[in-house]
Amino acid sequence: MIPILSAILPIVGDVIDKVVPDNNAAAKAKAELEQTLADAAMKGQLGQLEINKVEAGNRSLWVSGWRPSVGWCCSLAMFFHFIIAPVVQWAGALWGFHLPVPAFDMDALLYILGALLGIGGLRTYEKQKGLTK
Repeated sequence: MIPILSAILPIVGDVIDKVVPDNNAAAKAKAELEQTLADAAMKGQLGQLEINKVEAGNRSLWVSGWRPSVGWCCSLAMFFHFIIAPVVQWAGALWGFHLPVPAFDMDALLYILGALLGIGGLRTYEKQKGLTK
């Protein structure tokens, strides 16, 4: 679930419980509110997708080039961490050298790469609610 929704829903749910005395009506109101908030969040996501399409279609490298450059940087960092560094350390060990590898912040890299690839909480929310096929 989107973090802001998971923060808002319990608070608003408590208010609905206090304002609406009937349990069935309160449950229905909560479900409608949750659906309305999810729809609003999805509209925001769809709007961002349209902006991304316009940016990606631009001929200027300054507009459309930032996503590919971040993607290539993430790819190169992962390639270095998982391929180059282990092979260099292995080869160095064969010849009797100790080659220290710089520290690697995988959390930051995966955060950036996940955002770049569009992996978010909305997809998890859809799966949990059975909204996907």
